[in-house]
Amino acid sequence: MVVEHKSYARVGFLGNPSDVYFGRAMSFSLANFWASVQLRPSDQLLIQPHPTHDLVSFQSIHHLVHRLDTEGYYGGVRLLMAICKVFYKHCQEKNIELNKGNFTLSYDTNIPRQTGLSGSSAIVCAALNCLLDFYNVRHLIKVEIRPNLILNAEKELGIVAGLQDRVVQVYGGFVYMDFSRENMDKLGHGIYMPMDVNLLPPLFLIYAENPSDSGKVHSTVRQRWLDGDEFIISSMNEVAGLAEKGKTVLLEKNYKELVNIMNRNFDLRRQMFGDKALGALNIKMVEVARSVGAAAKFTGSGGAVVAFCPEGPSQVSLLESACKEAGFTLQKISVVPSFLSEEESKSLITY
Repeated sequence: MVVEHKSYARVGFLGNPSDVYFGRAMSFSLANFWASVQLRPSDQLLIQPHPTHDLVSFQSIHHLVHRLDTEGYYGGVRLLMAICKVFYKHCQEKNIELNKGNFTLSYDTNIPRQTGLSGSSAIVCAALNCLLDFYNVRHLIKVEIRPNLILNAEKELGIVAGLQDRVVQVYGGFVYMDFSRENMDKLGHGIYMPMDVNLLPPLFLIYAENPSDSGKVHSTVRQRWLDGDEFIISSMNEVAGLAEKGKTVLLEKNYKELVNIMNRNFDLRRQMFGDKALGALNIKMVEVARSVGAAAKFTGSGGAVVAFCPEGPSQVSLLESACKEAGFTLQKISVVPSFLSEEESKSLITY
């Protein structure tokens, strides 16, 4: 039986990056982009390289160097291998018996690279879903635990990230997340609350063709947080509080206040991380959106921006013109509905 799953890009809507600091966040699955993984039974276990993303044949040394400068060294093969290892070890630890049989894993993705849209974790999430179904163990691994497995696979590869992205890619839809230290210590994961995607107003995605690497942003701030830096701690707590405020604002459909919350989220990030870490191009995307009165913030660690035009279509037209002039791509955001089955939804831990 061939098994195939899609996992979608995600937008960190409010509260990021406090998810890495025992904070709170709201994210949603972005239907515009996705990764797909296919698992086919085979005689030997084979991880199949992608013809584009795992390129090992080049036209010249110039082509090779240009590719590495723009795309980096790594494709998706390492991600597939890592989730196989983490999944297998988790099943061993939990005494979950796996049926014998080998398979071939292959993947594809259209998520733009280095845009902070969680392209790597999308591949891992889709692969995990394939493994759950191939071995028929989905019912034995709780939905709250699956994001941890995805994150652990990425940690195997030295990828620095938090649970937020992996939660919304497992759950789908629109999710409010509480990563308080109490929850993380007691449960081993946060408390995740699916929300109605219809609460979100029309939103837009702005991204650049060659953004800065989104994996370098946490470094100095995390060390300062660990060292007890009062400014970082208080700012990160305020960022977490914006997710809580955002939940209330959306339930009340107070979109005027949503503008202030989105903008404040970015401003706090900028104050903590500094312009050098955020990158001039990333900051320019936010400034272009704000130049026409739109609210704007990063979708993740940089590379793409989520924007909201509270004044409607006329303001959207201004945003389109501003983005075109600046050389940025603008797309209307489409949100994926929740992936959870009725049984999985009922099993969730709630407040």
